[in-house]
Amino acid sequence: MGKQKRVILPPDLPPEVSEEAIEVSDEDLQFVNENLDYAGFVSRLDTHSITKHVTRVADLKEDALEALYEKRLKKKKALQKDEEEEEQPGIQVGRLDALPVKTLDGQLYYRPLSKASKPTEDGGEGEEHAQETDKGLVKLNKAERRAKLKKSKKEAKKQAKELPPDEVKDNPQTAVLAELKEDITAEESFETKKCKLAELGIALLADPESNIKLLKEMLQMCNDHNHAIVKLGLLSLLAVFKDIIPGYRIRLPTEKELEMKVSKDVKKMRYYESTLLSAYKAYLQKLMVLEKVSLYQHAVVRCICTLLDAVPHFNYRESLVEVVVRNISSSDEVIRKLCCDTIKSLFTNEGKHSGEVTGAAIRLIANYVKAHNCQMHPDSIQVLMSLSFDEDLHRSEAPDKDKKVKKKHYKKGNRLEESSHPQPNDRKKSRQEMMSKMREEVAADYKAASFDPDIMERRRMQSETLSAVFEIYFRILKHTMHSIVPRPNGDTGTTHVTEAHPLLGPCLDGLGKFSHLIDLDYIGDLMNYLKKLACSGGKSDSSGKCVTVSERLRCCIIAFKVMRNNLDALNVDLQDFFVQLYNLILEYRPGRDRGEVLAEALKMMLCNDRQHDMQKAAAFIKRLATFSLCFESAESMAALVTLKHLLQKNIKCRVLLENDPGGGSVSGSVAKYQPYALDPNQSGALASVLWELNLLTKHYHPTISTMASGVANLSIAPTQTYLSRLSPQQAFLDLSLERESFSLKSNAMKSSNKRKRASEGAATSSVDRILEEAGSLDEGEVKKKLSEHYMLLHDIKENERLRSELDRTTRALSLYDEYKKQKKQKRGGKNVS
Repeated sequence: MGKQKRVILPPDLPPEVSEEAIEVSDEDLQFVNENLDYAGFVSRLDTHSITKHVTRVADLKEDALEALYEKRLKKKKALQKDEEEEEQPGIQVGRLDALPVKTLDGQLYYRPLSKASKPTEDGGEGEEHAQETDKGLVKLNKAERRAKLKKSKKEAKKQAKELPPDEVKDNPQTAVLAELKEDITAEESFETKKCKLAELGIALLADPESNIKLLKEMLQMCNDHNHAIVKLGLLSLLAVFKDIIPGYRIRLPTEKELEMKVSKDVKKMRYYESTLLSAYKAYLQKLMVLEKVSLYQHAVVRCICTLLDAVPHFNYRESLVEVVVRNISSSDEVIRKLCCDTIKSLFTNEGKHSGEVTGAAIRLIANYVKAHNCQMHPDSIQVLMSLSFDEDLHRSEAPDKDKKVKKKHYKKGNRLEESSHPQPNDRKKSRQEMMSKMREEVAADYKAASFDPDIMERRRMQSETLSAVFEIYFRILKHTMHSIVPRPNGDTGTTHVTEAHPLLGPCLDGLGKFSHLIDLDYIGDLMNYLKKLACSGGKSDSSGKCVTVSERLRCCIIAFKVMRNNLDALNVDLQDFFVQLYNLILEYRPGRDRGEVLAEALKMMLCNDRQHDMQKAAAFIKRLATFSLCFESAESMAALVTLKHLLQKNIKCRVLLENDPGGGSVSGSVAKYQPYALDPNQSGALASVLWELNLLTKHYHPTISTMASGVANLSIAPTQTYLSRLSPQQAFLDLSLERESFSLKSNAMKSSNKRKRASEGAATSSVDRILEEAGSLDEGEVKKKLSEHYMLLHDIKENERLRSELDRTTRALSLYDEYKKQKKQKRGGKNVS
């Protein structure tokens, strides 16, 4: 039974009030008098009966009221059932006779429809199905009923899964559950694929001949939509190929060879090699496609570089070399470093590929330098420094010829001797001929299969490689020469370049290393290029940057190296390079230019050269002494070492150490020193005095002060003997910032006890003098000056900020004015139209 409704009792009557106590206002009386037609029913009410009814109902008990209410409800339900039976006659199914049905929302409902009723318009088919199931449930036993209920539940679950997406979207819980299920399934599939890749790789490494078909499955897994699986697949295949690739190039059998009958082992090997080669080709094609995708670029380039470094002898190496060379000038630092290291490894380990890959890589580099108009990263040319050429190949040609001649003579002698003896039988002769032919064929096959070619082939490949290298270097020099344009004033010493030249530095380094291998026919052109580049310089222009001081010094160094390596065949005047070095000493800047290049130039051109002209040597001595006053300790030390070498070689130049200026009879044609002269022979340095050495003896660095005092006195103390044996390069390295651990107290070099005492007294006196000067200063004045200084800096920054704001405001106003003008023009055009 349903829940009974609670009877609500009527409210209590208001307390009785006497008519005398009731006060009626005049407005109420006026309103009633005006509306007598509407207020007539009040006078006709039976107040007595109303009070009687209310008091009777109020006096009844609550239980009695509930019973009365239930009786009325039963009567109404009975009437409704009678009406339904009249409309739909037949046997009825009560609520207790049929099982309830549970909806997807979790609610229970009963089907009190008749068994013989016809389907309604809304859901006739569903009602008939429900009636049939109810009828079957009544006739079936308990076990069958349970089985049918299980089936119905399964069907309900299937229907819930097959709900349209709109209903799923409406429910947020189902959407979240669906996302979680997708994530879980994705993680599970990722783990299963990882495990499968590992299993395939282990099987291939364990027995590659039997499991060679598994390579296709691993290649198929590289087509997965998951990026992580693709990368893992590529790296797994890389490890497998590195291990199973043989140490020889695979040659597939021809059609004639396939028609021949062979053993099972040969067939198995052919199948293995063909499958391996086809899978390797497909893998490389996959790498070439993914190399253009930024997401896989790092992994793909790593795979290609590792393959080329591990198996440079195997098939399809040309495509690998092309990809690696294309990326040696990449803007990505990781990719560029990988490719450059791979190329260097190929150049240094030529035994793996017999030098063929080296020649192909250098030809590709030359083509790329030409295609990019020498605008590449310097690392793309720096890799050529790893090349090495065998200079003994040409020397080994003569002994081979001598051996051949001796062998021929020996054979002739044997023939002469054999002619005197009786000849063997024809059978033996034919057998010997057959054996010799077979040996020659076997030797030819072995030679073709081996990695080491003969001397002639190696000599040919080396000459081609060397010509390609010098083609790259000369192309860079020519491009730099064309990019340099003289200024309008006609001064050859002041030029500027229209383009940057990043490859000039590595090019000069390479020319310095391989200068002894240059053909004599090209040395004249090379020296002209180097002379023009060394003379080019000056201030940088907005259209490009000029050739730096370090690069011009490198040109001078390479010119001297080329001249010395080909001393017997060359007769070149190097005076222009000495002039450039004389001017470059003053153009050098420590923070901007490379000090080791300057030290190498001083050693190559001044220390290692033969005895110089007296005027030129004196000019360099004076210029180096001036240079030592201006720059850091490392550069000053290199200059002083070079200065001492020049004074030891040119005894007449020691007149510069005298106190009497003028030079006397050795002053030359120029009687007065010209410090700004461009040519050292026209400077008149013999008419000057090395007063700079006196200042350098008071240098803050004890090594430089000791060296300067030794040069001034030309002493031969043990320390000075060691210093005189130093080269400018070694002196620069010893005092450079990287190796310098300088301390004023500990690194003082004293030659004797007297000098030690004198230096200590000078140090104490200088310290006392500094303290006295510091004590004489007023602290208030110092604070005042510092405050003025910082106030000035603050005002400058504030002015700059205000000026920038003013510029921004004026630009905004100008733009607003332009906008107004354009708007007026548009309006005028509309009015005209």
